[in-house]
Amino acid sequence: MKGLIQRVKHASVVVDGETVGQINEGILLLLGVEKQDTEATADKLLEKVLKYRIFSDEQGKMNLGLKDAGGELMVVSQFTLVADTRKGLRPGFSSGATPEQGEKLYDYFVQRARSLHNGVATGQFGADMKITLLNDGPVTFMLDVG
Repeated sequence: MKGLIQRVKHASVVVDGETVGQINEGILLLLGVEKQDTEATADKLLEKVLKYRIFSDEQGKMNLGLKDAGGELMVVSQFTLVADTRKGLRPGFSSGATPEQGEKLYDYFVQRARSLHNGVATGQFGADMKITLLNDGPVTFMLDVG
């Protein structure tokens, strides 16, 4: 399971012209699910996302996690994150989860996030989404717990 996190001032997701999710300051998480991923993998990544220290403390150092900073979380499914791009000019998706497995683990991840953190919004699994964000920093990290 891979997660690309971006520290944002705000983010929103639009599907078919309708806003389906939006957050203020916090983290936009693009979430990719691989074949071997399980609920335990999702739990490990969620813990890392919530505690990863990318927010500034009083001294301006990145010492605060999302919970400490009081930020919100936007979770968006991103199948292309698990692509193999090492060879050639076309991405390979053989390591990606099936749509059914991906949606099941995405839904599990979101449900767990909502049980552990206030202010969780989402995109729409499998939809053609338009994402607007204001990256703060920019601060962007790829988290991998697989």
